[in-house]
Amino acid sequence: MKTTYITLAFAGIVAVSCNKALLDTTPHDKYTEATFWTTPEAANAGLTGCYSVLRNDGVFGGKGSNNATALWDETLSPNAWNNGESLQYKYVANGTHMASTGGIISARYSDCYGGVGRCNTLLAKIDQVPGLDDSQKKLMKGQALFLRALYYFMLQNYYGGVPLILDLPNKDTQSQLPRNTREEVVAQVLKDLEDAAAMLPLTYGASDKGRATKGAAMSLKARVLLFEASPLLNPANDATKWANAAAAAKAVMDLGGTGYGLFNNYRNLFMKQNENNQEVIFDVQYLFPNQAHSFDLICSQYNSNAPVLGLAQAYYMKNGLPIADPASGYDPQNPYLNRDPRLQGTITYPTDIYQGKVVDTKRFAITGYGVKKFSVYDSIVPAKADQDLKGGQSDINFIVLRYADILMMYAEAQNEAVGPDATVYEALNKIRDRVKMPHFKPGLSKEEMRKEIRHERRVEFACEGLYYNDLRRWKTAEVEMNGPIYNYAGKEVEKRIFNPKRDYWWPIPQTEKDLNPNLEQNPGY
Repeated sequence: MKTTYITLAFAGIVAVSCNKALLDTTPHDKYTEATFWTTPEAANAGLTGCYSVLRNDGVFGGKGSNNATALWDETLSPNAWNNGESLQYKYVANGTHMASTGGIISARYSDCYGGVGRCNTLLAKIDQVPGLDDSQKKLMKGQALFLRALYYFMLQNYYGGVPLILDLPNKDTQSQLPRNTREEVVAQVLKDLEDAAAMLPLTYGASDKGRATKGAAMSLKARVLLFEASPLLNPANDATKWANAAAAAKAVMDLGGTGYGLFNNYRNLFMKQNENNQEVIFDVQYLFPNQAHSFDLICSQYNSNAPVLGLAQAYYMKNGLPIADPASGYDPQNPYLNRDPRLQGTITYPTDIYQGKVVDTKRFAITGYGVKKFSVYDSIVPAKADQDLKGGQSDINFIVLRYADILMMYAEAQNEAVGPDATVYEALNKIRDRVKMPHFKPGLSKEEMRKEIRHERRVEFACEGLYYNDLRRWKTAEVEMNGPIYNYAGKEVEKRIFNPKRDYWWPIPQTEKDLNPNLEQNPGY
């Protein structure tokens, strides 16, 4: 079920009179800062504005454009390739990006700050709005705090320390601010999430699906703490940080009244008819025609999020063995036979059935592979209304946080904190059970389990935009993202370079430094 957040219609009023006194009245055809925050409808419109930034090109993309940011984030990783100029993703992926590259580097910075500014405005103004009771104000504040935390989490995750602004936007006082430390930003993110969790409900009614909940705030906290515990940010491997991350994820697992759980079908989890199911903790809501995107067009035609051979080879056989294991039964002449079902549920490949036809090597000419996730297109012939979706005509919601990730975050953090105890196996085996893959082998060491968890994250969340940041936080990007990527036939399509002295962090965009010379640049740029 789709949700349309409450929006405010602006009515144009034309005054026709010879009475000069009318010229001295407040205009009724537009709002000013002083007149906007005066009705509940305006407050709801302000909250809608906080959410709408999620659909900007720098965040998850959409707003009726041909951009599909949420899908292109995967092409930063060894899982996929964007061979075009789409938001300059290819330059970040191949290590040739600079502060002046623009594209996603500039858009993510400016759009996240746009979201911060809107949230700050609502938080500063909401108490003065007449007609709202305290419970309504509390609910709106909680959502704004969650969204501000999400925008700041993204900022510090890509750029490191950034200016921490918590007040109303003010060009005079904020335009020349230096960067706060990354640790200061993270501390505020965690505070916002704690406050949001205390204000937000477990669930909403059917007409308010998509709004931030207590579970969403707690889940984002778990993701933040997992990043903080990881090798990139925790080089001393402080076990306490891992334990904190595990506890945060476990709190979501133990949260009653939410109905969270794994959806029963992996492929169908990402289909439009199953949106807002029990696995979805927080997603970006889309609704054609006003709040749509181009995910279907990107997946079926443009193929600018093309999977590569390395991803296809990463999936185990159905018996749970890697394809390189001589005992796996892998047949190079039938490379997609008897594989982990998540392969077919995520991508399409030569010999697969797609839109009612056998896929040949020309159907997805960039690498030979296409993406099914977050698209209506699969093996069957699509419904007539969906047979030829153009740019800005798709509206499948993009899932930002889902319950499988909570289980996986718990397993990773708990394994690092105490080793692979029974609860680690239990969490991981639930994910395997859904796709009828064998349980994890008993008796694994911490190091062996770490390897399996990292592999499991890659295939469970493939094409969801998480793997790039996983490699960064594990501090393995300098190995996994240094070298060539290949098409289905093993032909090199690009050689990538990852400079560990600079590429773990994005540059502060040059456009921002031109406006504010007090922004210190990250090393290497």
